Amino acid sequence: MKIIKNGTLVTPDGLKREDLAFDDGKIVKIGEISPGEEDETIDASGCFVYPGFIDGHTHLDLPVAGTVTADDVGTGTRAAVCGGTTCVVDFATQYKGDTLLGALETWKKKAEGKMHCNIAYHMAICDWNGKTKADLPALRAAGVTSFKVYMAYDTALSDSEILEVLGEVKKLGGIVGCHCENGGVVTELQLREIGAGHTGPWAHPLSRPAEVEAEAVNRFCYLGRLAGAPVHIVHLSTKLGLEEVRAARRRGQTVYAESCPQYMLLDDSNYSRPGFEGAKYVCSPPLRKQEDIEALKEAVLLHEIDTIATDHCSFSYEGQKKAGIGDFRKIPNGAPGIEHRPVVFMHIFGDQLTPEDYCRYLSEGPAKIFGMYPRKGALLEGSDADITIWDPSVKWTISAGNMHQNVDYTPFEGLEVSGRPREVFVNGVCASKDGEPTEALPGAYVAR
Repeated sequence: MKIIKNGTLVTPDGLKREDLAFDDGKIVKIGEISPGEEDETIDASGCFVYPGFIDGHTHLDLPVAGTVTADDVGTGTRAAVCGGTTCVVDFATQYKGDTLLGALETWKKKAEGKMHCNIAYHMAICDWNGKTKADLPALRAAGVTSFKVYMAYDTALSDSEILEVLGEVKKLGGIVGCHCENGGVVTELQLREIGAGHTGPWAHPLSRPAEVEAEAVNRFCYLGRLAGAPVHIVHLSTKLGLEEVRAARRRGQTVYAESCPQYMLLDDSNYSRPGFEGAKYVCSPPLRKQEDIEALKEAVLLHEIDTIATDHCSFSYEGQKKAGIGDFRKIPNGAPGIEHRPVVFMHIFGDQLTPEDYCRYLSEGPAKIFGMYPRKGALLEGSDADITIWDPSVKWTISAGNMHQNVDYTPFEGLEVSGRPREVFVNGVCASKDGEPTEALPGAYVAR
């Protein structure tokens, strides 16, 4: 048995100065614990002890835009545990002609023998038909409770198809998330930019203005209302989109909103960096303006955002991003962040949020929305021993040179931050220590 002593536990009942014991992958006792001769004591002096952080939005080993993301499950989950994350919810994708169960098996095979942390899967439905509809109950039985639809890209569904998906998933007690951008409008605006001779990265945000997101958020929320189903807005990035979420909630709808640290720290001036450097920041939705940053930060403080994820979708600058020189549309869309989510989020808000707030945004919230709570997302007797011992006193600087993501840059290069995991346990096994990975591969598939 391992016993954590001298730390401050962040529990569903608030902060506690108590001991915590775990054994065989489970938390077995919280309170005053006297170690036995064979027990291992872990000193958490000066630290907060959190339920392991959960990143509810990642893309690992994802084929996209004629290439594959730089991080596979091995490198991505290794980076995740170094930053304090003990579970990621990755996107399994059902491409045209594939079945839902076939897609799930494909993604699970990609993870075999590589999991430094736990993995659950959302299922991205990209081919809605009778077979897909019939397979939904079997996918739910396989432990998938959350789904995704797109309103953009070649993976987009029509509005009528999305309405059907919402209705069918509602019957199963699941949740549908949506990439909310009006794909047709994006394509038209891209053509306009190219026609005007605007080919560099700075044209990317011009082709995806805030209205493109807000219109799609509005439409998805109304489709959810028609279906009588809850909806999940992923990577919310704009003030206009936030206003649509608020409007839907005022109508009495259940709307969950996710955002990401990059949308609360970095603005669209990064696309005008010298040379082609702006390509490093090309993600969709794009970085926004200062008024959007301030609006999202205010929403976090008002608890109007439910979860903070990364949308980690990494592509190397040299080998992949530069494919878009001469045509910004060919820059692979995505940015790395799986390793730095907790510390960057804490950097943005500091003492404006409490440890309980950080727990809710980074762990408890996604665990509840995606069907893992209280097995995950809580320090309770009987919960899984996914534990992050967080030392807030460590000061360091984020750099590509000291990270574990398999990519040649970080959008947070040079950011001076405070806080780092002292130890991270996944299913009771130490997966990282002082920001460095161990050799353990304790992760497992999480059926929800």
